[in-house]
Amino acid sequence: MTVQLKKGGYLHIGREGTFIVGLGWDPIRSWRSLLMEKFLGVPSADIDCDASVLMLEEDGMLHGNQDVIHYGNLKSVDEGIKHTGDNLSGIGSGDDEQILVTLDKITPRICKLVFVVNIYNSRKRKHHFGMLNNAYIRIAESDNNKDLVRYSLTEDYSWKTSLIVGELERRVNGWRFTAVGEGMRAENLKEIADCYI
Repeated sequence: MTVQLKKGGYLHIGREGTFIVGLGWDPIRSWRSLLMEKFLGVPSADIDCDASVLMLEEDGMLHGNQDVIHYGNLKSVDEGIKHTGDNLSGIGSGDDEQILVTLDKITPRICKLVFVVNIYNSRKRKHHFGMLNNAYIRIAESDNNKDLVRYSLTEDYSWKTSLIVGELERRVNGWRFTAVGEGMRAENLKEIADCYI
């Protein structure tokens, strides 16, 4: 049975195993953009969201570019985290981007994984998370894709261009997932990462 979390809720995942962390969102299609597409053939601009993982040490900080996993750096040095690639539009059902996490491969110096999503080139394109809906993060078993936990982001994130979606933290009794759902005005992944340096 899937555990549905609210903001601030948490669930213990365990000490080992490989999990799919799926992130999804859908663009809100306005009546104006739909009419322009249908009658004028003018496509609306796709909103390109990018999911990433920040690997933090015990002090809560990043200690190198190798600890930022994203579409340009698809796997961690220890191979405990693997990004499956970039989705440029968010169109379609199911996860838009996925990250595979193998808990027992993650190097012991890493104590927290922060899952973030930012909108590519948001200032130039004038895109923000108020233009998206149905955003979520889920953690599923890798062998059968069965959801263990799901967090749907239902707040109004208008004018926010990046989100801290959730965190996996190493605890004494294993890893714990926490639903975060905090919006930011960071333009790109570097600006998000700078908050942890």
